[in-house]
Parts: sequence; structure tokens; C-alpha cells
Amino acid sequence: MYKDVFENWKTSKKISLKDREELSSLTDEKDIEYRFGKDLEFGTAGMRGIIGLGTNMMNLYTVKRATQGLSEYIKTLGEQAKKRGVVISYDTRRMSWDFAYASAVVLATNGIKTYLFGDVHPVPMLSFAVRQLKTVAGIMITASHNPKEYNGYKVYGEDGAQMSPEATAEVVRYISDIDILSDAILYDEKRFGKKIKKVPSSVDRKYYKTIKALALSPVETKKTGKNIKLVYTPLHGSGFKPVTHILGKIGVNVTLVPEQVNKDTEFSTVSVPNPEVKEALYLGVKMADFKKADVVFGTDPDCDRLGVAIRNDDGEFIVLSGNQTGILLLDYILMRLKQTGKLDKNGFVVKSFVTTGMAKAICDDYGIDLFEVPVGFKYIGEKIKQYDDSGKRKFIFGFEESCGYLRGTHCRDKDAVVASMLFAEMCCYYAYHNVGIYRILTELYKKYGYVCDTNVSTVYSGINAMSDMNAVVERIKNSEVKILGGLKVEAKRDYSSGKRTDSDGKVTELDTPKVNAVYYELEGGSFVCIRPSGTEPKLKVYYSVKGEDKDRAETLMKKIQADFSALLQQ
Repeated sequence: MYKDVFENWKTSKKISLKDREELSSLTDEKDIEYRFGKDLEFGTAGMRGIIGLGTNMMNLYTVKRATQGLSEYIKTLGEQAKKRGVVISYDTRRMSWDFAYASAVVLATNGIKTYLFGDVHPVPMLSFAVRQLKTVAGIMITASHNPKEYNGYKVYGEDGAQMSPEATAEVVRYISDIDILSDAILYDEKRFGKKIKKVPSSVDRKYYKTIKALALSPVETKKTGKNIKLVYTPLHGSGFKPVTHILGKIGVNVTLVPEQVNKDTEFSTVSVPNPEVKEALYLGVKMADFKKADVVFGTDPDCDRLGVAIRNDDGEFIVLSGNQTGILLLDYILMRLKQTGKLDKNGFVVKSFVTTGMAKAICDDYGIDLFEVPVGFKYIGEKIKQYDDSGKRKFIFGFEESCGYLRGTHCRDKDAVVASMLFAEMCCYYAYHNVGIYRILTELYKKYGYVCDTNVSTVYSGINAMSDMNAVVERIKNSEVKILGGLKVEAKRDYSSGKRTDSDGKVTELDTPKVNAVYYELEGGSFVCIRPSGTEPKLKVYYSVKGEDKDRAETLMKKIQADFSALLQQ
């Protein structure tokens, strides 16, 4: 089957001569099967894949087909939806501009009003632009923190959150009906390229004004901001201008890592542009040591994730996990809102269910409800829509262990710009009170108990990677597990069926969207969860282990990991 598709591409006049010549040079059968063995999946996060020719790759043909499918869906919503249009942004990756412009031309050719940013802009500013311009949808060209070989295509709904599963299913239905090499894809650059509108600069100004208003300690920041020494690296991504702009607005001095400011599609100074990985902050920490700085920030190519390094009691830099950054921000936000009399008892916090169990202890202490959702910030966006947009409750903060944070309802995805602002002013606030961030972190552990959080990923490859990962999760789901690391399994949550079964066999319904994940609640507040990544071929196991102190938590972690690893190998 894939051989026939491959041959069609090699001979089709719809494929450029240059691309046909490249296809003719392919000889590796496994590579050809990977490229043409299936269509690149369009899920609730859009598409993400390796850049290259083929139906299972990110290229102009797959991007145009996806955009035509989106266009067909928008046309079913009526003329008003076409007039409201779509806004498109992109990051610094290979072919990001090409994919963004091609998408804009397809939309314009279909008679849909189209806005395109004139330069790279991050995810949160795209989400904000959708809401500000009142478009019916948005497109972000990015593969987030993936290696340089990848790019992606994310679609947003009119609320600025990633498109809902229901709407996505409709778009997928239209995409499936389109032959990638047919005339069904409307594309007339000469006639309709001129109709593409540039996003007004006023949108940027409103974004900065909106997030600056979310600051919690302007007085303390004004007094200490010029003394805080902060090093920032955008890791060659789209965060450079927005992060430095907002930090300048609140009066915090920033030293840049010069080697990582430029828009380098190859991300040549890092193995992978992911601030979750401590190695990505290596040059930032090196610069901070030289400058005797206090803190290091790093953002990924689409600037929706923030990585942070701080000095410990010995003056050495440690890279915080996404969980640690999250609990520091959570406690700071709740504390400052309470101090200023602005903590709404009807407020709520949202986290993914694989994010640290310590969040619940903090929220309980402040009397604030915490909601747990599946992995993916779109689910946090759905909670905001369900409660805040309806006026029922007030959204306070949302975060994921993968370095994603959001305060405010200005956008509905992770926002490393506002997270950078908040962490910087948190540094200023505590500096004003002569306390270091590391001291605050240790005090949180003393107050709420030490929680050791980590995740282990197994990389899969080949055309059947996703089905292979799902098979492992299915096997674990059907295994009987009563003890892990000496701790009793108090309940198993099967998120694919939406059911929670406790140790006595009692079954209750989970009030959450159904996803492929199995979660074990362990006595004492610890947990283990296994799930396949939705954005890369990785099977992930998350561990959150609570102990009386760090040593005991880490010892217990090793025991639990050993037991679960043995279960995986059965």
C-alpha cells in the first residue's frame, strides 16, 4: 500500500520537480514506509511530525491539506465565521514561516479573512490575538520543545484554547475526504496572497498591558528590580522580544545569553530546545556564574514553557523541575492575593493529574479548590471556560509539571511570558524581605512535607510507535497491582474508561475527559501514572512520592520505581 502512495508522489505533477527528484533519491525501505505508511495524525493538539516529504511528515502538502480541511469546517459555520477569520502565528523552527504563509494563502483562497503575524510570536500571544481580534480560529506553527527535525500545526478555537475534541473531529472528517494531491486544495497565491492581513501592532501592546496588570508586587519590584541579576535565554526561539519587553516594563534588569538570542532553526547551541532539560540552561548558568547573577530563565521556541535555575544555600545553581517552579508560583500567588485582600474564596486552581501532589496541600491550606485534568493545557482552558467565563468562579492559576504555567484569562494556553514576569517579581518580593527563593522552597517542603517528583520516558520508534505504546498501557491497565514500593495501592484510576476502583472494589465515575492513562493512588498521598505522550513517541511514567524528608522520599521513590519497572517488563 505505502509503495503505491510513494510511486504516486514520485510521478504526480502536483509535486514540484525538486521534490520529485528528492523522492527519487530515497532508497531505505523502512524510511519510505515511515514516510508513506500512513497519514500524519491530526489530533486534538493538531499535527506534529518530522519535517520531510511524505504523507506521515510535516511538509507543505500535509499543511495545505490540513488547512483546506479547516477551511471546509469554517465554511459550515456560515458567512459570519468566514468574516471573523483566522489568525496565524509561527516560531523560529525550520519552515515555520513557509507553513504559516501557505496556511494563510489556503484560507484566503477559500474566502476566509486571514491575519498573519509579521514576525515570530509565541503561543500565548497567538491565543491572545484570537480573543482580541475575535477570530473564529487560530493556527500556531510550532513543534514546541521537540528536536530541530520537527515542526507542528496547532489549531485554536474562538476562545483561544486549543480546538475542542468535537470541533477537531469535524475538521479531521473534512481532511480525510481530501486527496492530498488533488485540486480540492484551494491555493492561489497570486490572487489571494494580497488579501492576507498583518496582525495590528495594537494587539501586542494590549497583550503587554494586560499581563502587566497581573503583577502582584509592583511596589517591591520597583524598589528591588534594578538590583536583581537575572540571566535569560530564549533558546533561539520566539520569547526573546516578549520576555525582555515585559521584564523591562516591570523594571527588572536582564542579561541575555548572546549565543542563544538569534533565530537559529538548527538550535545549534543545545541538543534539544527544551527548558525542562537542565542541559538546555547550561550556557545561561555559565553566564550567571560569570555575572554573579541570582536566577536564570529559559523559554522554548514557542515560549509557552519556562525553565528556571536558582542558587542553593551553597551558592551553586540548581535547575528547578517544572513541579518546583509551579509550587513556588502557586504559593506566591495565593500568599500575595491573601495579603492584599484579593484572594477570592470562590477561586480555583487547575493542574494536570500527573503534576505534583504537593499542589493540593498548598491549595487546601489557603482554602482554595484544586481541579485535576488530563495532560494538555487545553483541558485547563476548558475549566476556565466552564467556571470563569460563566461567572461562576474565579480562575487563579493553572500549571503542568512540564514547565507550563498560566495566570490570567487573557489566553488559554501555557504562557511563559507572564510566568517569567511573575517569577521575576517573586524574586524581587522576597529580596525586599531579605529571603532567597531556595529558602522559600525548603520552607514549603518543611511545611507541607517533602514531595519527590520525577518522570521516566521510554522512546519508541517506527510507524507503529503509538499502537505499541498503547498496548503497554492496556496491559498495565489489566494487571492487578496491590503494592508498589511497600505502599498500598488505595485506588486505580482508568482514565480511558473514566472509572476509579478503590482497594475494596468500589467503582466510581471520574469527572474528567477520557484519555489513555492509568493512575495508581498510593497511601500517604503518593501516586504513579503511566500514559503515552500525545506529542512525541514517548511512553511516560510519572512518580510523585511523599516522605517525611528528602532522604526518605528518595529512598521510597527508588523502591516504587523498581516495582513499577518490574511490572513493565513482565
